[in-house]
Amino acid sequence: MIETESLSVVNTADDIKKIEKACRVVADTLSHIRQYVNPGVTTRELDAIAEDYIRTQGGEPAFKGYVVDHREFPFTLCVSIDEEVVHGMPGTRMLKEGQIVSLDCGVRLDGFFGDSAYTFAVGNISSEKKRLLDATKEALRLGIEQAVDGNRIYDVARAVQTSIEKQGFSVVRELVGHGIGRELHEEPPIPNFVPGLLNRSRYPNVKLKNGMALAIEPMVNMGLFQVHTAADGWTVYTADGKPSAHFEHTVVVDGNKPRILTMME
Repeated sequence: MIETESLSVVNTADDIKKIEKACRVVADTLSHIRQYVNPGVTTRELDAIAEDYIRTQGGEPAFKGYVVDHREFPFTLCVSIDEEVVHGMPGTRMLKEGQIVSLDCGVRLDGFFGDSAYTFAVGNISSEKKRLLDATKEALRLGIEQAVDGNRIYDVARAVQTSIEKQGFSVVRELVGHGIGRELHEEPPIPNFVPGLLNRSRYPNVKLKNGMALAIEPMVNMGLFQVHTAADGWTVYTADGKPSAHFEHTVVVDGNKPRILTMME
């Protein structure tokens, strides 16, 4: 039997203050960069603006140099456009009117991490894309509401999944949220769906405790939930080619009211 109580990382008050500082830089970076999300800007330009801002605040880009399966991510931001779900790699592509673009940002500051993502509209977007963005933001809000002392991971997951599926959209299964603190990715994993019986050992139903820091991040597809990974080994895109939205906040479990640390001003 899995000891779900032992899989969580509970932070001290001093740790939380440091996580909060890292998260402030993340939120301020996204707030700063939103003015540049316009048709004609390249994804590499957005990445350079983000890195410069983070370093001027005394932080380090958390994603740059991050290694998964012997692959090193070489950029500050994950920039994912339309059918790209997450982990899009900045380059020479220019943003176009009507697209949606997820900017995922992580920061390391004084040995602690913050993480957040926001999906922006590029100019005017279709009503269906707007509905997708609104539904994903609302699902994140409802998931965060469940991140209180004594609840469990599946309470968060159920809130997200139920909200999204009522809107006729789907949540990605292959990618999930996570704990965060001294490491960018810590226990526990936070799915945006309630796992089936055979997957519950992979996503244990951990009891939430005061002091836990969680990166809750619905990844929502307009169509089917299935995804593929591109040849670059990083970019995840929808299998049916339909748009996807991604919103993420780092929150701290604090009694019966979770504290969002990455809210943009």
